[in-house]
Amino acid sequence: MSTAPSFQPAAAAPAARSAARPIPALGAPRKARLPSVADRTLDNGLRVLAVRRPGVPLAELRLRVPFAAPPGRGGRAHTARAHLLGDTLLSGTDRRTAAQLAADVQAVGGQLSSSTDADRLGIGGSVLVSGLPGLLEILGEVLTSASYPKREVVGERDRLVQELAIHRSQASVVAREALMGRLYGEHPYGRELPSAQEVQAVAPGQLRALHARRLAPAGSILTVVGDLQPSRAIGLVEKALAAWTATGEAARTPALPPPVDRPALLLDRPGAVQTTIRMGGVAPSRSDADYAAFGLVNLVFGGYFSSRWVANIREDKGYTYSPHAQVEHPPAGSRVSISADVSTPTTAAALLETLYELGRASLLPVSQGELDQARRYAIGSLALSTSTQAGLASTLSQLAGSGLGVDWLRDYPAQLAAVTVEDALVAGGRYLAPSALTTVLVGDVAQVERPLRALVDLELG
Repeated sequence: MSTAPSFQPAAAAPAARSAARPIPALGAPRKARLPSVADRTLDNGLRVLAVRRPGVPLAELRLRVPFAAPPGRGGRAHTARAHLLGDTLLSGTDRRTAAQLAADVQAVGGQLSSSTDADRLGIGGSVLVSGLPGLLEILGEVLTSASYPKREVVGERDRLVQELAIHRSQASVVAREALMGRLYGEHPYGRELPSAQEVQAVAPGQLRALHARRLAPAGSILTVVGDLQPSRAIGLVEKALAAWTATGEAARTPALPPPVDRPALLLDRPGAVQTTIRMGGVAPSRSDADYAAFGLVNLVFGGYFSSRWVANIREDKGYTYSPHAQVEHPPAGSRVSISADVSTPTTAAALLETLYELGRASLLPVSQGELDQARRYAIGSLALSTSTQAGLASTLSQLAGSGLGVDWLRDYPAQLAAVTVEDALVAGGRYLAPSALTTVLVGDVAQVERPLRALVDLELG
């Protein structure tokens, strides 16, 4: 005679006992061990930073070439050409086609990519250490004899035009462009993307001329991190890039215009089920005395998942899925960017709660517990971001582009540890006050204009 099986939770008692155990207190963060960085400027003016990071038989490369656009109308043409140059830099040289370049890069166990932004042309790569000489040889060939074949340029130009059309159909891109334009006007930061017409006007000869004029070693920085001695890495770079002797001048990004107080801008997106909210303003740079304090108060406000803003409009009210506040560090000046996509009916309510949380962060002190939690997160995130070869290479390259050295990796955790509640309050009042931020919204004007006007000064775009 069979009996029903027993489902008594025999393992429940140990689990219950373990749940009752107190969570051990967090210890003091470990002091960062700084990597030893070899720093040398070659005869051609290229600055090389090399770090040995053993454990994985790879090397990571990061090349930064100053590539800022000039102000005014000439800057718009430069933006289009720079985007297309970054996309076609690896499309062939005087000796190799695009297919041959790709095959030869793969043959040495590596990869290369290039991109541009408002400040720089960047070339990134990784390779087996044994293949580093070969990858550097290919890089040197690209830097000195990239050919920009007509067929490749035209194909990439058509692709970029289509890509821009797709991007500009997205509310997030529309809002970002509008926000950058209101923050920076005709400054290069105010026009991150070119127009389709500007891209269509680019010819291969213009890319070759831009390359010859602007891709110069003087002012450029190459960072190498990998499992090899720094002196050997620098020697390999010097040998491979000795022929890169272009004499053009590094173009630095012009100074930012002073901030302008503007009403919130609402752009119409008829029938939209969501409203895209973007806010931005000045933030301290990594070298400013109040950067650590601002970093922590921004985390408490909305910079990570445990923040007040996320708890308010995501967890408590369900207005949005992923609100986020981040600090960006372009060389001409840092900024804080605040982003949320909310359902159309909750637009005004979500903005009200956002302004409320910004007001709290700028007028009222955070609790010591909030500050300590944000501090642990910031220190841990920095440690994680530099724990790999790729992360360390990217971080050192970014720091060098801002005029900072490896010592910042040691100094910043110490600065974070020293931030007080009072320091955070001062930084919050300076940078997170709603009056210090520029606001752009993209949504259905017919549904959201009236409630928004009850909340903020509003301009229709």
